[in-house]
Amino acid sequence: MHDSVIPTVRPLFRALATTFVPEAASLDERGWAEAEQIVAEFLAGRPAGVRRQLTLLLRLLDFLPLLRWGRRFRSLDAAHREQFLAAMQDAPLLLLRRGVWGVRTLAFMAYYARPAAAAAIGYRADPRGWEAPGRAAPGPATPRRVAGS
Repeated sequence: MHDSVIPTVRPLFRALATTFVPEAASLDERGWAEAEQIVAEFLAGRPAGVRRQLTLLLRLLDFLPLLRWGRRFRSLDAAHREQFLAAMQDAPLLLLRRGVWGVRTLAFMAYYARPAAAAAIGYRADPRGWEAPGRAAPGPATPRRVAGS
């Protein structure tokens, strides 16, 4: 049995996710459960040490704003959250930058890997490719004429 990251940092993860993906603020509890399940399944395949490092990074991102604004990340307004994460993405410490980009990637995956998000943006990829039902291979590309040519 693996230990899961999200339940221990759920409010913080949601605050980070809605900062990286503002559309995530519209998720209801069912949508969040689906998004968090996607992340949990992804992280389940990672070593326990990586999951502990992620938990530590998330907690660090929650406490670092105390030094500047006197409030934890999840207590900041949207503008300060964006300002803080922008500073972390450009931090001189490479490990911190990589960690923030990793959390950003998890937030994007959590939101956009949901079938509802894929349908909303018209994403219809299928592992069967053009052989999937309802798909037709695109015809040969035809060059577009430019006016005056």
